[in-house]
Amino acid sequence: MFTQFLGNYLLQKGIVNQEQLFDAMSKLSQTHIKLGTIAISSGMMTANEVDECLYVQTRENKRFGEIAVNRGYLDDNQVKDLLSQQTPDYVLLGQILVDDGIITYEELERLIFDYKNDSELYDLSLDIENQEAVQTIINKFFDLSDLKMTPENAMYLELMFNSLIRFIGEDFTPLTPMVIDEFPITFGVSQAIVGDNEFITHIDCDREAAIAFASRYAKEDFTEFNEYTVAALEDFLNLHNGLYIVNVSNNTSADVYLEPPVVTEDGVLWGSDKCIVFPVAYPFGTIHLIICF
Repeated sequence: MFTQFLGNYLLQKGIVNQEQLFDAMSKLSQTHIKLGTIAISSGMMTANEVDECLYVQTRENKRFGEIAVNRGYLDDNQVKDLLSQQTPDYVLLGQILVDDGIITYEELERLIFDYKNDSELYDLSLDIENQEAVQTIINKFFDLSDLKMTPENAMYLELMFNSLIRFIGEDFTPLTPMVIDEFPITFGVSQAIVGDNEFITHIDCDREAAIAFASRYAKEDFTEFNEYTVAALEDFLNLHNGLYIVNVSNNTSADVYLEPPVVTEDGVLWGSDKCIVFPVAYPFGTIHLIICF
């Protein structure tokens, strides 16, 4: 999940554009992390030291770790430790941007430092199982909308991003959230969560994005907008909200339940108080996740 939020950070800072970001994210599964990148992320080597070792490697037929040890930047135990580390994908994303010539190792070093500090993530070994770190970055992201976070909101948002990764694909970037009084609907599916903690959730997108989203979810190659597309979006939202209901029941004493999904087209979505909009950019288009309280 840290990779997706790093993407948002990169876009906000103007370091990459969406095309560059999605191209880099598409290479994650085919790219192996380099020892120099791990060393920078772990704080064991500087970017200048890594660049020096890489330059030497172009002149000598030696491994990076061997050169780093010979030059006194690492010892043998540190090399073994680095090679055994489970490096988070967001570091690998940074390496791909270096390989693509978009940033340098020096810029990557500064980027990792700034990203962790801005997000208040100081653990150098972040991974998807680090629940405390996930909650921290979710809260920081929610703060962008100037909307007060509740534990239920945080749980819902965390589950939604996990659902997107699990059922649609990890190649997305959450864009900056917005708080609005109303939202003009293109096409989408809404579902009310009622009981002790009531709100309406809505997924809105254009029809081409809906076809692509539904195709990924259903693992079918839909080519036109029809009832199957609509059913896939309804099923995704219902499944996700069902997971949320289960988590609420297990973690709190709140009594909540779901109403059936409703298709919405060409209108305006209103909240009883405020609506918060989370644009989620995929290569096939932008999906708007909307929660109205």
